[in-house]
Amino acid sequence: MTSFEHLPAVRTDYDAMAEAYAAFIGDAFTASPLNHVLVQTFADLVQQAGGGTVADVGCGPGHVTAYLRDRGVDAFGIDLSPQLVAAARKANPGIRFDVGDMGALDVATGSLAGVLANYSVIHTPPDVLPAILGELSRVLAPGGHLLVSFQALADAEGTAEAFDHKVSPAWRYSAGHVIGLLGQTGVDEVARLMIAPGEDSVRGFPQAHVLTRKAAA
Repeated sequence: MTSFEHLPAVRTDYDAMAEAYAAFIGDAFTASPLNHVLVQTFADLVQQAGGGTVADVGCGPGHVTAYLRDRGVDAFGIDLSPQLVAAARKANPGIRFDVGDMGALDVATGSLAGVLANYSVIHTPPDVLPAILGELSRVLAPGGHLLVSFQALADAEGTAEAFDHKVSPAWRYSAGHVIGLLGQTGVDEVARLMIAPGEDSVRGFPQAHVLTRKAAA
């Protein structure tokens, strides 16, 4: 049985750090053009497919949700931390932000044109990751796009490795492992961006940005 026992601790950790986290994460996202290469592509693909609602799952203080909205995407945010959701609503009036669990989204099956998980799966233990990716796939409409970004393993043959995240326990995953799990849910790779370890001045980790599409009905 998959255990979601990590969720209360993650919520508490981010609630405690919400103000400090919100103060720097938006600038960190905008400071590096590599951080938005596939976010912009994701936005373009959603619009080319006719638009529709997009969920930014694990939205934090709403910086990526706002980035998508500025580019014409009908995006809303979901986060486990009530304090981060409050910060997102304060910083981005007029944009919808909900408190929610990415493993049990209050979203109808097949209803979203896109889902974005920007470094939000990293607090998911390895035994829970298949269920989380399955839930992200569940809410995605046929032909819809999913973008998942995360700290990655350099070893393509590896699966998962814990690391010392400053807020809450975290894991990094190999891109191939994540893509394989998504493939089991009917979501197939469209493109991936692997950012070299030397670009990460904090830990020297590769960064993976994996863009996928739900199979057409």
